[in-house]
Amino acid sequence: MIKKNCVVLYKNSPAVVVDCDKDKFEVKYCSFALTKENIEKAGSKNCPFAVQKVREKDIQLLYPSIAESADPAFAVPQISIEKLISFTDDALESKVAEAWELLSMDESTKDAAISFDELSLLVDNNFSAANSWAVFNAVNSSLCFKNNGTGADAQILFVPRRQEEIDSLKAKADAKENEGRLRAEFLERLKARKLLPEDSIHMGDVEALALGKTDKSRTMADISIGQTPEKAHKLLLDTGLWEITRNPYPLRWGLSMQSASEGLVSPPQDEQRLELDGTFYAIDNAWSSDPDDAVGFDGKYLWVHIADPASTVTPDSSIDIAARNRGATLYIPEGASRMLCENSLSDYALGLCGPDQKSLALSFRLELDEKGAIADCQVFKTRVKVECITYNQADDRKDEPQFKVLFDIADRNRKRRMANGSVEIQMPESHITVDPETKKVSIVPVVRPEAASMIQEMMLMAGEGAAHFAFKNQIPFPYISQESPDLPEKVREGLAGQLQLVKSMHKRSVGVTPMAHAGIGIGMYSQVTSPLRRYSDLVAHMQLRAFLDGRKLIDKDTMLEKISAGDEAAIACKKAERKSNLHWTLVYLLQNPQWEGEAVLMDIKGKDGIFMISEFAQQATIPLTQTLNFNDVVRVKASNINLPELTVDYVIV
Repeated sequence: MIKKNCVVLYKNSPAVVVDCDKDKFEVKYCSFALTKENIEKAGSKNCPFAVQKVREKDIQLLYPSIAESADPAFAVPQISIEKLISFTDDALESKVAEAWELLSMDESTKDAAISFDELSLLVDNNFSAANSWAVFNAVNSSLCFKNNGTGADAQILFVPRRQEEIDSLKAKADAKENEGRLRAEFLERLKARKLLPEDSIHMGDVEALALGKTDKSRTMADISIGQTPEKAHKLLLDTGLWEITRNPYPLRWGLSMQSASEGLVSPPQDEQRLELDGTFYAIDNAWSSDPDDAVGFDGKYLWVHIADPASTVTPDSSIDIAARNRGATLYIPEGASRMLCENSLSDYALGLCGPDQKSLALSFRLELDEKGAIADCQVFKTRVKVECITYNQADDRKDEPQFKVLFDIADRNRKRRMANGSVEIQMPESHITVDPETKKVSIVPVVRPEAASMIQEMMLMAGEGAAHFAFKNQIPFPYISQESPDLPEKVREGLAGQLQLVKSMHKRSVGVTPMAHAGIGIGMYSQVTSPLRRYSDLVAHMQLRAFLDGRKLIDKDTMLEKISAGDEAAIACKKAERKSNLHWTLVYLLQNPQWEGEAVLMDIKGKDGIFMISEFAQQATIPLTQTLNFNDVVRVKASNINLPELTVDYVIV
């Protein structure tokens, strides 16, 4: 029977009954881990013991059940919880082993359960309240006995283990102890940043955190390092497991660095297409590998031909869903990870400049009025002959008749847009490449050829024409709009003024109702020129093709849901691209520690200047050490490059 001052087991910890009230018992127990340090301070006033009222079923009697059964008049001695947990007996381990040997020698008791009452006397003839917890803990933690729970008479039962089971458990314990020793040695090497080659197998959780696959790292917690992707990145660099050229950002944003894998099927061979005569021109940067648009003028109409993946990618197909999940093609200095599979650029002539003599296209035929505005737009499925040339080649041929007319049309369209309030922003651009073998980084400022501006105007006209076509034919369509910018009263000259314009712009909006796009000076606009690399453009193509084929259109709500999902993924692409470009810029600076370059002052914030590092197309905040005017140019150098944090300090030299 449990009464006041009995020693009991509560929540697997020792406790003393300090009061009884019918079927309720008040126990004082250890509310802390029974470590050596805690046991040593058990007598201090600050030691965290707790008092709790419990039911009889919540506790198990450790002492004095034997004495009471032998002598009902037995007086239970007073025992403090502090004395109970601080009792030690170095011989208990061997005493438990001796008790096991005695029980194992007797065939009648070899595998039979034995109560703790009986076992405690076999272990220690001097069993008492003071050593009751120590004896129980020694038996319970021994490999010789298995805790078999509580019997019908509320007694704690133990079963002697057979020798082979003990040997197996001991082998496992030794292995675990050895594993713990090896891990402790690994952690010491990690703290010293002196890992052995085989230590890399223990760093998987660190790498997973650095790549954004998890938000925790046991290894970093074990050496008291904050668990962030940036700190994980630094640890991998410090230990030499990662080179500075390892770019974690695409994976950290959940993006694949491989192009889509599912191949596209062949477009319908019997599909009727308009056969166009003459040659049209796909004009792009020399390094571009996405020939997805071509232009030309036939004497009456301006033609803008766009690659036609929607001829084979159908709504909600597996390819469509995969493209939606990517949102866009990821462009990073290491290369492109495409929204559609690599064969979309060549096989079946879905990309222009394909292997066939003529390419398949979705074409926008634009009729222009005498002022250069779009008078009419028609959309056709076509087969066209395309020649790929670079911007520089187009500039060299701009006086040839077939190119001169395109430059003239573009110039008129630009003037028309500017008259409608278009805001033209020209910030520096750079092109970053990484040698796949040496990992050497090259950064080249982009010089914008005239042909690049000409093609930009052609694409804007195609988007404007497509919007008018969709509106006229009541096609649910993704229209893109933008509110008028909050322009300053006076725009500064040079890059300082360009920064003002950037800050004055509002975010674009996508909806099913056509509204003005004030930023480009167009009253009705959509994007349709990049279906190979931008999911919203692919959806627009699906709608146009469904209309041309007389098939059911995607309804407005479903279309917006698709585009919203694609845009969310595309935003992740943009963020990963920006982070990747900054990463490789810092790698370039680490590879070229003597670098110095020009910086242009664009704005002033307190004692700091907002500069443009033109060579890198990178904005930087630099403390002002001299009086400067807007657009002044200074020489700067880089210091304090922190690759994991993507920070660098530029100082004026």
